[in-house]
Amino acid sequence: MSVRGKDRLGGKAAIVGIGATEFSKDSGRSELKLAVEAVHAALDDAGLSPSDVDGLVTFTMDTNPEITVAQAAGMGELSFFSRVHYGGGAACGTVQQAALAVASGVADVVVCYRAFNERSGRRFGSGVQHREPSAEGAALGWNLPFGLLTPASWVAMAAQRYLHTYGLTPEAFGHVAVTDRKYAATNPAAYFYEKPITLADHAESRWIVDPLRLLDCCQETDGGQAIVVTSVERARDLPNPPAVIRAAAQGAGRAQEQMTSFYRDELTGLPEMNVVARQLWRTAGIGPDDIDVGILYDHFTPFVLMQLEEFGFCAPGEAAGFVAEERLPLNTHGGQLGEAYLHGMNGIAEGVRQVRGTAVNQIPGAATTLVTAGTGVPTSGLILGSDG
Repeated sequence: MSVRGKDRLGGKAAIVGIGATEFSKDSGRSELKLAVEAVHAALDDAGLSPSDVDGLVTFTMDTNPEITVAQAAGMGELSFFSRVHYGGGAACGTVQQAALAVASGVADVVVCYRAFNERSGRRFGSGVQHREPSAEGAALGWNLPFGLLTPASWVAMAAQRYLHTYGLTPEAFGHVAVTDRKYAATNPAAYFYEKPITLADHAESRWIVDPLRLLDCCQETDGGQAIVVTSVERARDLPNPPAVIRAAAQGAGRAQEQMTSFYRDELTGLPEMNVVARQLWRTAGIGPDDIDVGILYDHFTPFVLMQLEEFGFCAPGEAAGFVAEERLPLNTHGGQLGEAYLHGMNGIAEGVRQVRGTAVNQIPGAATTLVTAGTGVPTSGLILGSDG
């Protein structure tokens, strides 16, 4: 897909299966076991078997190599295997890779997966513990010595500027947390099931890095999620209504770094997500008013507000009011703040459920969903729609 023109991928592939493990804080099993469980669950949902799979896509951060997952899951020969970089920014990119393989005939059935013990094992929120020499590591050298050691501290810089620029208080971020937890409270799969919060709860939660409080930050989760992609034609013969990939995009902005793009002209937006937004709208031939449900990556609440603005749902500085007024159903599974932190893959699954009409918090008439991946890094996004 070119940032300058409409691509030819939209409508060529569909998501036909979704599957996950339980979401916990201590899975009690290996990350490979989690991956295989999620893959098998997704294939069962799709009405397919491991022998049907000839492609696998995951994240560079996943500890489960494609060929190892193929062997452990009982798959045969693979004609396509791929990994996408930049942490949570890879989530929707995995589906784009799968769709590209299917649309070009390189593979027939591709499974995207992500599995980790992110609470009981490696905790990404603990920040940089060790890094091999690299260009990316050198860039962090401009920030780490000054105390910017964790993802929360990196996001706090942009969040503080956002509040200052638009004359807001941290309560602006609370609307996102309250919305996520409202939906999580009625989702039995969510870690925070039956645990809604109020704006007062948000304001009383402890500081993590000013202006971010505990309830502005996503949880840490053990678990796995898998997504099955095939052609739209084949999808029509499978058990569940397909979620057609109307558009898929990746994006990196000017002066892009991983979470520390502090040398841009402005810190109040997410240019990389704007690159994604322009491509998605152009290829799908729709705009913000056509979206029924938004599943926006919510590792930190301020970046949800910035995403809404980058996609044109509201003007800069107005997203907090937009969320408070519930003008668009957001993160109906509870998001990563309320359901689970699976690097955005569980958000893709929710986008599929909304299109199928099977979500726990189903939005009546939902036919088109927007799903985004990790923010502050090179990122990706999807527009999913019903078939017809």
